[in-house]
Parts: sequence; structure tokens; C-alpha cells
Amino acid sequence: MCKMLNAAAADRNKEPILAVLKSRVTSDSIEAYRQYHRLQNVKPPIYLDVSQSWENWGGFQAESCDLVVNINMMHISPLACTMGLFNAVGKILKRQGLLLTYGPYAFKGSITPQSNVDFDQSLRYRNPEWGLRDVSFLKKLGQENGLRLEEIVDMPANNQCLLFLKDSVV
Repeated sequence: MCKMLNAAAADRNKEPILAVLKSRVTSDSIEAYRQYHRLQNVKPPIYLDVSQSWENWGGFQAESCDLVVNINMMHISPLACTMGLFNAVGKILKRQGLLLTYGPYAFKGSITPQSNVDFDQSLRYRNPEWGLRDVSFLKKLGQENGLRLEEIVDMPANNQCLLFLKDSVV
């Protein structure tokens, strides 16, 4: 069972993340839009366990999604979860579909500023399988799964949004 927490960082970062989403997705909130218009042909957002195979992700079919949003997961989960995310997204996204990730990242083996270095060390102390993922590794992982890193958007508190576009069928 997973317990959902609401951290101050979530409140602080929701507007900047929403701004990035608004630049790519027309609806402010998929669920609010769905309910307001009483849409029967749009599924509600769901929470997923990326450690499970994509076939267990709520019955998704291959190439059935336009957008997958992943916030603050990669650095606080084992690498297998990140790999599972990219593998699944490569399967379930439609061509030209978008994966938006948000969080702190390393760049070419370097972590800056010092607060992110300290954060990475603290994560790895708590669990050796955790830690900031390097964007070059994520870019390669994306390519292996038919995703191209299209854009990196700097965000508050030394975080970034990484936008991956599905270019090919895997």
C-alpha cells in the first residue's frame, strides 16, 4: 500500500509544473475537464506502480496515451522503477505522445548547486538505490524506448522538467 503525502515542495512547485503542462496540454486539469464536460470517452487519471509491467497499468493498450506525467519519482526509487517507467511509456504512448518528468537531475555526471549535492548524498544514505539520475542516462534510456528528449525546462528550487516525445514505435 502506498501512502500519498502532501509536502510543502508540492505546493511550491505545482504552479510552475502546471505552466509547463499548459504549454503542451490544453486542459488545466484532466479530471476537472472530464467531469465538467461529463466526458465518457476520457478516462480519469490513475496512479501507477512503475515497478509493475505496463500490462498491469490499469488496462492500458499499446499506443493508447497522449501524455504521461511523472513527478518526483526517479530520485526516490530504485533505478528499476525509472527503467520500468521508460519501458512502459515507450509502449503506451501514441506516436508524438509526451512524457513529462519533473525533479532534480544530474547533468553529465555533475550535480549543482551544493544543495542538490547534499540532497543526493542524503538520499543515497537513506537508500543506496536512490539518488539523482543523470540526464544523459535518461536520454539514452528514452532513445532505447522510442523517446526523444525534446526539451529541458528549468524550474524553481533547482529542478527541471524533462520533456520526452515519442518518435517511433518500439
